[in-house]
Amino acid sequence: MSALVEIRNLSKVYERGKQKVEVLHHIDLDIAKGDFFALMGPSGSGKTTLLNLIGGLDSPTEGSMTVGGERIDKLGEGALAKWRASHVGFVFQFYNLLPMLSAQKNVELPLLLTKLSASERKRRAGIALQLVGLGDRATHKPTELSGGQQQRVAIARAIVSDPDLLVCDEPTGDLDRQSAEDVLNLLQTLNREHGKTIIMVTHDPKAAEHARHTLHLDKGALVEQTTTA
Repeated sequence: MSALVEIRNLSKVYERGKQKVEVLHHIDLDIAKGDFFALMGPSGSGKTTLLNLIGGLDSPTEGSMTVGGERIDKLGEGALAKWRASHVGFVFQFYNLLPMLSAQKNVELPLLLTKLSASERKRRAGIALQLVGLGDRATHKPTELSGGQQQRVAIARAIVSDPDLLVCDEPTGDLDRQSAEDVLNLLQTLNREHGKTIIMVTHDPKAAEHARHTLHLDKGALVEQTTTA
């Protein structure tokens, strides 16, 4: 498989007053198209920072980042926002659904940035909800859904624009074990049957077992990479 994500000599430094805090130190990493990576490590190890950089939510201090052939570290803010909308789907620990909107309308939200017609947006949102097993919940609002169902709506929203890459930050962190297992099985299906490249931050070793590889970070450095499936 060819590399979808190529990272070279990546560092990230934050300035807090006069103090500089280096969160990531000279990381080299390739993630193949169609892979499923879990990022693990203690709190403060740089996992979420690395995820945000790969997803184009932040920019590196040093080094190069190529995603899908695009040097995203060279993009300005506007171009980066447009790139994110076309190429990345985001899934967070807290579902970030709008409570006044139905599941279908929540899933449609990323498509409002496109030139698609209302009927085509509705059609694509319906397909995404079917894919996550919630086709019969399209008209339900978030308060009428369980936590696991809300996270599946969030995943449908992440995939509705058919992105190259899914970045997931603790997607099961707020769920009970059975709901978490359902969500992880769904991510595994999206990876294995639909070819989605997934990068997932997790503290949970059981969650990491669903990935193909596990990447371990400690104090901003890549310390270990293991094949898990």
